[in-house]
Amino acid sequence: VLREYMACMDSQDPDKALEYVEPDFRFLIALPGREVTGRSREDFARYIAGRNAVDRVHHILRSAVDENFETVYGVVTESGEPVGAFHSAAVVSPAGKMARYQAFFTTSFELLDWPA
Repeated sequence: VLREYMACMDSQDPDKALEYVEPDFRFLIALPGREVTGRSREDFARYIAGRNAVDRVHHILRSAVDENFETVYGVVTESGEPVGAFHSAAVVSPAGKMARYQAFFTTSFELLDWPA
């Protein structure tokens, strides 16, 4: 689910990511200097609407799945240049949608070396 969700977030229509979340979706997105949290699909829609429009891509370098738990790690590029690293995890509902999501993004540390 995380790969499809991130592909939508990187697309020209990030609202499509809402198809991958439950109505009572709970989330925490930790960004440098601030955290964004919410307890519903509507809260997440507000987060999407407030993101700045840039040529942003999440490049997943590692992923793992254990039953209903998924995690990914990777690099974010903007206009083709690396700007930071992310580590995200989700609990997936029986319906195949994200019920809970937690993401950490940093511009100052990489767990794995970024590809050239």
